[in-house]
Amino acid sequence: MANRLANEKSPYLLQHKNNPVDWYPWGDPAFAEAQKRNCPVFLSIGYSTCHWCHVMERESFEDQEVADYLNRHFVSIKVDREERPDIDHIYMTVCQALTGQGGWPLTVLLTPDKKPFFAGTYFPKRTKWGRSGLLDILEQVTAKWQKDRDAITRAGDQIVEQLQFNPQGADTGLDPGEIAEQCFNELRSAFDRQHGGFGAAPKFPTPHNIIFLLRYWKSSGHDEALAMAEKTLQSMFRGGIYDHVGFGFARYSTDQYWLVPHFEKMLYDNALLALAFLEAYQATNNDFYARVASEIFTYVLRDMTHPEGGFYSAEDADSEGVEGKFYVWTPTEVEEVIGEGKGRIYNRVYEITPNGNSEGHSIPNLISGLPSERAPELGLEPEKLVTMLEEARQKLFVHREKRVHPHKDDKILTAWNGLMIAALARGAAVLGQGNLLEAAQKAEAFIRGKLIRADRRLLARYRDGEAAYEAYLDDYAFMTWGLIELYRATFKPEYLVRAVELVGQTRDLFWDAQKGGFFFYGSDAEQLIARPKEVYDGALPSGNSVMALNMLVLAATTGDTEMEDTARHLINTFAGTIAEHPQGYTYFVTALLFSAGAVTGVTVSGDRDDQAVQEMLDMSQQRYNPDTVFIYYPGDEERKALENLAPHIKERRPVNGRAAAYVCRDRACREPITESAMLAELLQ
Repeated sequence: MANRLANEKSPYLLQHKNNPVDWYPWGDPAFAEAQKRNCPVFLSIGYSTCHWCHVMERESFEDQEVADYLNRHFVSIKVDREERPDIDHIYMTVCQALTGQGGWPLTVLLTPDKKPFFAGTYFPKRTKWGRSGLLDILEQVTAKWQKDRDAITRAGDQIVEQLQFNPQGADTGLDPGEIAEQCFNELRSAFDRQHGGFGAAPKFPTPHNIIFLLRYWKSSGHDEALAMAEKTLQSMFRGGIYDHVGFGFARYSTDQYWLVPHFEKMLYDNALLALAFLEAYQATNNDFYARVASEIFTYVLRDMTHPEGGFYSAEDADSEGVEGKFYVWTPTEVEEVIGEGKGRIYNRVYEITPNGNSEGHSIPNLISGLPSERAPELGLEPEKLVTMLEEARQKLFVHREKRVHPHKDDKILTAWNGLMIAALARGAAVLGQGNLLEAAQKAEAFIRGKLIRADRRLLARYRDGEAAYEAYLDDYAFMTWGLIELYRATFKPEYLVRAVELVGQTRDLFWDAQKGGFFFYGSDAEQLIARPKEVYDGALPSGNSVMALNMLVLAATTGDTEMEDTARHLINTFAGTIAEHPQGYTYFVTALLFSAGAVTGVTVSGDRDDQAVQEMLDMSQQRYNPDTVFIYYPGDEERKALENLAPHIKERRPVNGRAAAYVCRDRACREPITESAMLAELLQ
């Protein structure tokens, strides 16, 4: 018999609709019931593609004994962390403070007024493996609640007092260049020189580390930064964390070699990794990076795209109740699909063995070498081997499609869509692939059509015809990023106008007028027990980090000095915190790099059909100049919208009927350039 979650849209909540636990969704009715019964609240936070969430559900939430105890002594609430990152953020902070670690499922016990007094992650039903059991904990808490409720209430009050984040200001004694150098040195100390990546297992891709290293290399000329970025990208691709049959990256590697992934695939990882590979391609002209980015897009457009254009959130690690079952192979199965002779070669190259590398099965990987590197030992020409392996991959993919697929979380999140729009638009500009631009524009139109209220307020989640939840800072920051990249790919003023509009809304809804910085949720949203500000760049770069760079780029593009002042205020707000440990804030330090450098602004003026104009605009898209912003001043009806946005360009007209580029650097402008070759030389 379905519980209260049956009426929800979240795939995660719907997974629990038939649990015997009397679940409530987050909301006033749940806390009113807890007040009425004078009992504590059991809060469980997870997401639909979370492996250990599935395990805890099977062991505890589908268990009648656990359900009876929860229903008798607690009010139980389920939250999808991807729909309500504000709730997750606050209570995950509590968990990390109390236990020194975090993760999902997140388990928190609250007073009826939402104050936490106990937190942890996964718990088995009963104590085992040295891990406390859920029922044992619940029984202890119930006894404590009945005997000494005041002590629990005092503990909750004390925890809430510690929740507000007070960032340190700009009195660091370091300039941005020194902070960037410190960040590089910390990454260098943590760098795994043999396998790439940073630190020990588990290893996360953290693409914004790569983006920082590439931009630090560009600004400093430090070749080791480029080498670290390339080593990491190449090692991740070679490992089993990359799906060599169907493309796309898994969420992280459980080992230091990038071999055995946690098999779930997240939209945001693949968006950010595509951006990192594209920047590496721009920086090096190595076609390998372009190919991997293209394959990521192939996966997303094939498997993760709503018919109307938005992008789904994630794919599960599990299928048929077994983690990774969809992705692993045996040598016999490979040979049956592609033939014995070619199968033996494929198995050897991708290390598919009888003993396997993952519980008796094999995860295809290229850790021992790329096909072009292995060809001599196989007695084959590299080109012939690559062609044969690609034909084999296609057959294996068709065969794999017949398997039971992992669950797909088909909700559409504005924030993660913003990242994928940014990646696709950059891919279209850099790779010249029109289908990528079409997909990016279609997704942006989807967000604009489905996830903006009549009052222009951005919303956070769409699923099954319903848009819900006032958008968070990340939604605004990542969508603004996507619009900036769409402008760079098309030079259509409408995208620039929308980006500036979103920044204005962000300042109105999220800015802390007293202490600076952006809050995580808006002034018009549900006010929780704390209103946090996030600046740490974890699996995702923080909204504050991304918005800092967004505003700097838009200010440099449009000449908006007020926006630039806000960006520098934002930087000053967090500078002291960043300087303590820059490695934890690599995207913020990327914004610092941009703010500290001599930014080049280029205005191209002329008819879009003019070959010189097109050549100049192509330079902006294909060259690696992260400290350069381009604006195109068209000669048609779009001119007015652009003049309203960037009044400083009004006098930047073609010269004697010829296309012209106006180049300004470090607030000093040169004579207009009318030859694309001259512009190329100057940018070089």
